[in-house]
Amino acid sequence: MISTANTSSRVKVWDLGVRLFHWSLVISVGSAWLLTDPRWLHRRLGYVVIGLIAFRLIWGLIGSRHARFADFIPGPGRLFAYLGAMMKGREWRTLGHNPAGAAMIVALLSLLSGICATGYMMGMDRYFGQSWVEHWHKGMLNGLLLLVVLHLGGVVLASLRHKENLVAAMIHGHKDLHDAKLH
Repeated sequence: MISTANTSSRVKVWDLGVRLFHWSLVISVGSAWLLTDPRWLHRRLGYVVIGLIAFRLIWGLIGSRHARFADFIPGPGRLFAYLGAMMKGREWRTLGHNPAGAAMIVALLSLLSGICATGYMMGMDRYFGQSWVEHWHKGMLNGLLLLVVLHLGGVVLASLRHKENLVAAMIHGHKDLHDAKLH
């Protein structure tokens, strides 16, 4: 735990790689969702998403401190403790991703990987025309839309409860160290 008593300075949390990944993913996934025709464009946007996921997996191992999975992926005990504290309105503030946000990142990356895999499979001779592949592709997309709504709700909730603008932090990369105890 880091105590930041009487501090109002800013600290760099999100490096350029994390921020470019995040906003490029938002644009690419949103565009692929909106642009199912022409098919070639939808497919190329899917390839961009695959490349972004590959980058994030690598960056999660070698990136800056708060980009690394080892810094923010919680164990089950820490995650459930955080979610329980959240339900009571007493969750702790974190400088990097909080445990709920970390779980969301894992869920989003996993679901996006499944969507990309089934999308790729639909273009292969072996799976072309297989209804189950398209069914799973669309089903996972619906799951992704639900997760995006939950993610946005979590960003708003954390921003309000901790009096910080997480969207702005994901743009400029900085967070304020204000009179709070950070975990």
